[in-house]
Amino acid sequence: MYLKVLLNYILGYLNIEIEGYYIEKFINLCNNKKIALWNLKREKTTILNANIGITDFKEIRKILKKTKCRVKIKNKKGLPFIFNKYKKRKIFLLLLAICIATIIALSNFIWNIEITGTNKINKDEIMQILEETNFKVGTLKSKADTKEAINKIRLERDDVAWVGIDIKGTNAVVEIVEADEKPEIINEEEYCNLVASKDGIISKVNAANGTPLVKEGDVVKKGDILVAGWLEGKYTGTRYVHATGSVEARVWYSQKEKVPLKQIEKEYTGKTETKYSLNINNFKINLYKRLSNFEKYDTIEEYKKLQLFSDFYLPFGLTKITNKEYNEKEIILQKEDAKNQAVNLAEEKINEQIKDKSKILNKQIKVNNTDEYIEVEVVYEVLETIETKEKIVF
Repeated sequence: MYLKVLLNYILGYLNIEIEGYYIEKFINLCNNKKIALWNLKREKTTILNANIGITDFKEIRKILKKTKCRVKIKNKKGLPFIFNKYKKRKIFLLLLAICIATIIALSNFIWNIEITGTNKINKDEIMQILEETNFKVGTLKSKADTKEAINKIRLERDDVAWVGIDIKGTNAVVEIVEADEKPEIINEEEYCNLVASKDGIISKVNAANGTPLVKEGDVVKKGDILVAGWLEGKYTGTRYVHATGSVEARVWYSQKEKVPLKQIEKEYTGKTETKYSLNINNFKINLYKRLSNFEKYDTIEEYKKLQLFSDFYLPFGLTKITNKEYNEKEIILQKEDAKNQAVNLAEEKINEQIKDKSKILNKQIKVNNTDEYIEVEVVYEVLETIETKEKIVF
C-alpha cells in the first residue's frame, strides 16, 4: 500500500472532496477494491477530504453510485501535472532533467560517514584508518570494500570489540563496540606475587597465601612486592605459590591550582552577526565578503550537511557562522574568593580519581599568596587496597 502511495506521487494524484451520508461505506468499498486513499481528513460527518491516484479515480465511479456520494476535485498534484503546466518551457524541463540525472549519478557515491558507539575512542582515528583503505567520502559505493575496512580496524585497534559497516543510500554507518579494559588475568595455577599499585604507607596486611614482606607502618613504592609468591617450610624447603590476600595502605592524592587575582570577564552586548559558507566536499566557499564589524567576539560554527532523505546525503554542506560581540571587563578578586575558587577546582579533579569517598582520612590545604595570584595545593589522605597480581617469571 505504501509503495502504491509513493508511486502515485510520481504518476500524479488528486485531492478530492467526497460528500454524502455513507462516507464509512465508501471507504470500506475502496479498501475492498484495493483503491488507495491517503491523508484522509473528516471536515464534517458528511464531508471527507482525501488524496487518490489518477488511475484509481476512474475506479470510484461505481462506488460513488452505490454509496450515493458526490465527488469534487480540489487540486491536481504530481509530476504529470507539473510537466503539463511547464510543457512550453523547454529550458525548465531541460534543467529538471539535468537535476534528476545528477541526483541519480550522485546516488552511486558515499557522501557521508557516520561513526557511532565511540565514547573513549577518537572518531578521527577511526576515520583515518577508513581512509587508508580508500573508504572515504566521495568513494564509489561499488569500490568501497567494507570487509577490508572492518578487518583493518580490528587489526589496528585493540580497544575495538566489534565493528560493522552498513551503507544506506549515500550514507555509511560505521558501528563500533568498544572493548572493556580488563586487568591481566592470572590463572590460579600460575605463580604470582602481590605488588603495590601505588606509593603509600602500609596500614594492614592480610596474606591468605604467600609470604608477607611488609608490615604495618612500612613505606612502599609502586611495584614493590607486598606478598611474595613463595612459602618456605622446614621440611619442604622453598615452594612457589599463587599469592592471594589484601593489603591496605594510606595513599595521598595532591592537586595544585593557581587563580589570578586580576581577571578579564566577558560582557556580551547581545549583538550578533550571521554569515554562511558553502562546503562542496572538502572545498569551502565563503558566501560573505566583509570581515566582522565587531572588535571582540566569540564565533560559533554550525555545520549542516545537505540531504534529500534520511539516508541520501549530497556532497554539499552549509556552515552557519554566528559572531557574538562582547566587551572585556576587568575584575579584581578578593583573596578569599580566589582561594575558594582554586580549592574547588583542585578538589573536583582529585574526586575524579577517588572511587570510594568514605575512605578519605584527612584533607590538607596549603596556600601560597602573592600580589598577582593565589596558589593552593590540596592533599587528600585516603585508605585504599593497593595490591595487584604480578606473574612470577623464571
